[in-house]
Amino acid sequence: MVGSRRKKKCPPEGAAEWMLTYGDMVTLLLCFFVMLFSAAEIDGSELKLILAAFSGLGIYEGGNTLTTGRLAELGNVIETLPSMEKGRALDKARKLAVSMFQPEIKTRMVDIKEDERGLVISLSADSFFRPASAEVNIEETRELLQRLTMLLNSEELSGRKFRIEGHTDSAPTDPDGPFPSNWELSNARTTNVLRYLIRYGADEQQFQVAGFAHTVPKASNESPEGRAINRRVDVVILSEGHE
Repeated sequence: MVGSRRKKKCPPEGAAEWMLTYGDMVTLLLCFFVMLFSAAEIDGSELKLILAAFSGLGIYEGGNTLTTGRLAELGNVIETLPSMEKGRALDKARKLAVSMFQPEIKTRMVDIKEDERGLVISLSADSFFRPASAEVNIEETRELLQRLTMLLNSEELSGRKFRIEGHTDSAPTDPDGPFPSNWELSNARTTNVLRYLIRYGADEQQFQVAGFAHTVPKASNESPEGRAINRRVDVVILSEGHE
């Protein structure tokens, strides 16, 4: 009988619900591969922002807003990031520094890295100073300090702020000598490095100086090798959030 026949249900209008998630995934993959094949350079700050936008994958409901600074859905600052322009300049400065100091990097006279402060150029104190002395071995380091000044005066670092940080190992100084403690020694070394950079053309208005003595070691002070690593002067090209 006609009345007993089951009524056919009409299919729901529009695409299936799973198509929305699938479409989002395909769009993100497309963006990812476009970035891979893009010839443009992406600085570190841009990459962090892009990665933040991908947090919507998996169990999350959606990604973060792809904007610098405050995220619309959180209403607070996730992290302090340099501007795109300054971020690119810092990346170029790092490449230039590695190229300029390649011989010294191989001999561990210079070490270059990036951290939350910015671009850090570490000068081995054993190469720049005599033991327990703040006097710079200028005859051996003049040409390197001149190259460092050229880097700091480069167009990529125009308007940047720099900080010179002195570090020692944990061995105590001679109390009867010119430096009662490692605090005075680390401060004197930073000041003397700054004095030569200014002499070679650096702008003293761009600099800060600080002495940390033995309080910020990079390695253990239990071995001679570790103490040698800790004896250093860091020239820090500050990121925007640390200026």
